[in-house]
Amino acid sequence: MHPHLVRIDLYPIKSLDGVTVQTATVLPSGALQDDRTFALFDQAGKFVNGKRNASVHGVRSHFSADVSAVTVQAEAADASQTFRLVQEKAALEAWFSAYFQQPITLQQNTEMGFPDDTDSPGPTVISTATLQAVADWFGLSLAEVRRRFRTNLEIDGVPAFWEDRLFSETGDPVTFQIGAVPLQGINPCQRCVVPTRDPQTGAAMPAFQKQFIQQRAATLPAGVARSRFNHFYRLAVNTRVLPVAAGKSLKVGDVVSCE
Repeated sequence: MHPHLVRIDLYPIKSLDGVTVQTATVLPSGALQDDRTFALFDQAGKFVNGKRNASVHGVRSHFSADVSAVTVQAEAADASQTFRLVQEKAALEAWFSAYFQQPITLQQNTEMGFPDDTDSPGPTVISTATLQAVADWFGLSLAEVRRRFRTNLEIDGVPAFWEDRLFSETGDPVTFQIGAVPLQGINPCQRCVVPTRDPQTGAAMPAFQKQFIQQRAATLPAGVARSRFNHFYRLAVNTRVLPVAAGKSLKVGDVVSCE
């Protein structure tokens, strides 16, 4: 089986639930359209996200097919409410303000979204086999590990940790291609506290990070740029997308090739 793109996940509102799509369009910035286009901010102008506020995990969100509307529900509540993201922004902000018990604003960036790594705003890449390996470490389901690590592009037909070949010892980008879209692998993605928590409840798994680091170091494939790991709490690869790819689409089933 040839390496191929098997899954695309977008997160229209940063830190909330994602959507699985069949195609995704590359923006001129290299980000994917509809990925982290919106983000929640507190009065100090800081992100309201899982890193800083575990109660984010208590919000369920479902998006319309065109990602113009979101249905939100507090995990502890029975009723859900639907809002148009642009036209009903003030009402949605009021809902989030009530839930988080502080004033919340919803901001939009249609050019690049709100990636964690603004130097490498391209989609994050991981293999299905890697996610399954991590699931096996902790006795979790594949679906739950996907929700914990929140990557964009999932590659099948390759072994676990295949994506670790997509960055170099020197730090120079590693070029690879998915369908018609050329990308550059930059570095292994540094993880935060979010993967340590149950994505539905926010409950932390004891010793998750310690066990992850031990397993990651022990299973690092031969020939991988080990010096790029100042620690082993890293998983998936951050990318940049070459400007020539602006406006092109990634599609489930696209063949993956490396130089």
